[in-house]
Amino acid sequence: MTLTIWVDDWQMQCCGEDFAVGDVVSWTLLEADPADYADVVGEKRASGIGFREEHHGRAGECAATSVEVLSIDEVHCRYEIPAGAADRMSLPVRDTAVLVPVDRADGWARSRPDVAFAGYLVTARRATGLPEGAVA
Repeated sequence: MTLTIWVDDWQMQCCGEDFAVGDVVSWTLLEADPADYADVVGEKRASGIGFREEHHGRAGECAATSVEVLSIDEVHCRYEIPAGAADRMSLPVRDTAVLVPVDRADGWARSRPDVAFAGYLVTARRATGLPEGAVA
């Protein structure tokens, strides 16, 4: 069974560790509400997101999960201040997502025209059969 995991750009930039396709990583996974990602990745892709990787907030409340990374997509989208907004905060614009398959993630992405890097969609599977004493 595969898992689709959202990894925020800012979490990786703050204190995340680089990872690549084929790596076994140990992440704190929290259940995600797909609706939270619909504007960033599109409704269809968001519906498959089951978890988000977390370094902060509630991360200490959950045990880490070892997963093998099967694929990584950089997610870029357009941001704008909604008309009439009082707080001047830029929000993702629905249906502007650009997904770029990559082999490695380090929290930074090459800039793309008209969109900004938002994070990664990672497809993974739970790691099993790790050698005794292996760190994942």
